Amino acid sequence: VRSGTIDLARIPEWLSAVGDLGIDYKLVFFDTRDEVLLKRYSDTRRRHPLSHDGLSLADAIRLERQAMRPLLAIADLVMDTSELNVHQMRRLVLTELGIEAQQGMSLLFESFAYKRGLPADADFVFDARALPNPHWDTRLRPLSGRDAGVRDFLDADPATQAFVAQVTAFLDDWVPRFESGTRSYFTVAFGCTGGRHRSVYLAETMARHFRDAGRDAVLTFHRELE
Repeated sequence: VRSGTIDLARIPEWLSAVGDLGIDYKLVFFDTRDEVLLKRYSDTRRRHPLSHDGLSLADAIRLERQAMRPLLAIADLVMDTSELNVHQMRRLVLTELGIEAQQGMSLLFESFAYKRGLPADADFVFDARALPNPHWDTRLRPLSGRDAGVRDFLDADPATQAFVAQVTAFLDDWVPRFESGTRSYFTVAFGCTGGRHRSVYLAETMARHFRDAGRDAVLTFHRELE
């Protein structure tokens, strides 16, 4: 639905072809009540991919449900996520699919744009808007914090490196304290104006630091790049 380039009505046909090749698959359909969807879009300030030409959000959701009916009809498993956060949903999926959950606490480093609102699931939030913005360099503007040009720009900036050092020391101290409890997930979010350069760079830098320290369960999510 989001890309607008996939014919959803043909997905059952494609899945049938996958089965004919002897490939085992399971189709999981995530559903949510309309009022919950409306609130989630409001909280994140994201635009529904079908909301255009004056179409209301509620009407866009109805169109999406209509488009997804062929998939709902053939789903092996339908999950209602209305009352679940992302961590509860993960545990439910692992349980339903018979996958053993990973031991220990997983770390998620997330980037976001302040203009689209704070991530609802963040445990720690760090504001990177005081750091130099690669957006104002026309060569770097089309890139993201994953690209070498942006990394080199921020690696060379003393204020950014001081920020990285201080946040790293803070997280090195506090993350283990949360891990000593019963938590399975911990989310650290970095925000900047557009959510493409500084916040992405910081999320990737912190993820790399904790992976280098020997952690296996380290994830990244870049909200404005997905």
